[in-house]
Formats: sequence, C-alpha cells, structure tokens
Amino acid sequence: MNGAVLDTDSTTLITGATQGIGAAIARRFALAGAKLAINDRVASPALDAIVKEVRGVAAPADISDRAQVGRMVSSLIEASGPIGTLICNAAYMTMAPFTEHPIDDWWKVVNTNLTGTFHLVQEVLPSMRALGAGRIVIVSSYWGVIGWPNATAYAASKAGLVALIKTLGRELAPEGIIVNGIAPGVTSTPQLEIDARAAGVSVSEIEAVYAQNIPAGRVAQADEIAAGVAFLADRRMGAMVGTILQVNGGEVRGRA
Repeated sequence: MNGAVLDTDSTTLITGATQGIGAAIARRFALAGAKLAINDRVASPALDAIVKEVRGVAAPADISDRAQVGRMVSSLIEASGPIGTLICNAAYMTMAPFTEHPIDDWWKVVNTNLTGTFHLVQEVLPSMRALGAGRIVIVSSYWGVIGWPNATAYAASKAGLVALIKTLGRELAPEGIIVNGIAPGVTSTPQLEIDARAAGVSVSEIEAVYAQNIPAGRVAQADEIAAGVAFLADRRMGAMVGTILQVNGGEVRGRA
C-alpha cells in the first residue's frame, strides 16, 4: 500500500495539535492535502504558528467544556464545510500517588481525556452522517492498556478510551463512520517533561530509563505515531474497525 489516502474534500479536525504528537499528525495530514482545523485549549502564538505552517484554520476550545466544543464545531462547519475526519488527540496528564491525587485534578484529567472525546464525537457525528461517511481516530495510550504507577487518573481515562473506541467502532461502522484508536508507547514529546519531573531526573535520563524495557531499545518519535494515525484514517481502511493500534517498540504486545 502506498501513502495513506486521506480525505481532502471535507475538513479534518485535529485536537491538541500545537506540539508533540498532535503537531506531527497535522504536518503529515497537510502533506497529504487534507483541509485542516487545528485545535488547542486556547488561542496562542503556538496555535497560530502551526496553523500557518499547515495552512489550516484555528479552532480553539477547551474540549472538557461541552458548550465550547459545540461552538467550535458549529463555527468550523459554517466557515469550512462538513467535518469528515476527527482526530482526538488532546490530553491532560499529571502524576501523583493514588492516595494523594487531588479529586479536582482527577476530574480534570478524566473530563479532558475521556469526556472531552465524548463531547467531540457527539458534536461531529451529525456532520459525518450528512456526508454518509467519516473517519474517527482516537489517541489512547499503552498506559491505558497496562496501567502505570502514579498515573492512575491518566491510565484510567485512557483505558476508558479503549472501551469507547471498540464500542463506537461497532456502533458506527454500519453508517460508514469508521472508528479506530492508537495506543502510543513512550514517545519523545514535551509530555515526557511531566514524567521526568515526577522522577526527579532530566528528560534525556527518563527516556534512557524507559528505553531499557523496550525491545526496540528506544522511545518512539512523534512522526511514527502520526504515521499510524494516517494509516487508520486512510479512506481505504474500511474493514479495520474498533482496533487499537499499538505503537510501542514491542514493549506491549497483545490483541487489544
């Protein structure tokens, strides 16, 4: 199979796309000719920069806020036409021992990662149904597959996404709306700074620690995750439904 065949007619909305995996996804989709809407929680110079780079449009909104998501989606459809592809990448993570995790922060993690995805899919679905087709790719995490100490809220929210991916895949496939997910392993992105701070080491040191347990001997790069997302969004991939693509250097292998 050659490069991914992505939707170039309707809009592709990518959330959490100002840095790391989200920005890598935006760049890859732009090279394939996709018409992009780039989301981040608020308007910022970083959002403006990636929008300019990929020749997209800015779509700021806090995805944990249903009203903001609704306004963002409505504005995008009015200005740019229907949304045919949705990449749910926005995430929030903190680390703390389970018994010390503040309840407000727990809900911020869950409401961003899990409930925020629920908001996005519900708001975008009418547009995809009007088109008679769509692609939804949800970014989970291998921590949502295996769990991780001191990341209970994050791992639980990402595990919820695994179940959501599988369920939506079964529910929406009869309408031509194909839902799949990707569960990245440790990836070299700014998010590793959180892990490094929690461990009291530098980012390069935490990468080396993680690499010791990865058969490939290294952490993943954001471009590799973006390639997996493009594969799942390929318009020819209609038979892959509710699948969790695991990209982790061989650290986790399974049928999830």
